[in-house]
Amino acid sequence: MIKMVMLIYNEAIDDEIMETLESCGLENYTKIKEVFGKGATSGAHLGSDVWPGRNNILYVACRDAEVKQILICTNALRKELGKEGVKAFSWNIEEVT
Repeated sequence: MIKMVMLIYNEAIDDEIMETLESCGLENYTKIKEVFGKGATSGAHLGSDVWPGRNNILYVACRDAEVKQILICTNALRKELGKEGVKAFSWNIEEVT
């Protein structure tokens, strides 16, 4: 089964995210840069003087085993970076055309 993994993370750690995922074997992805949002633990990232910072979103379509590896790598990075913030979500893809 194909799954989608979505990583949302502080743009300041883009290099670390990409290096970590490449070391986990990630080859294909879609990245959306400079998005705004507010998280319960990460606070607001709205790109303004009052709420500085932005996030990036990375989408990865992959198989179950790859999802597990991405989540393991992401959790290790979360522990290493602490408050900088990275969240990972996964869900099943019903159809690919």
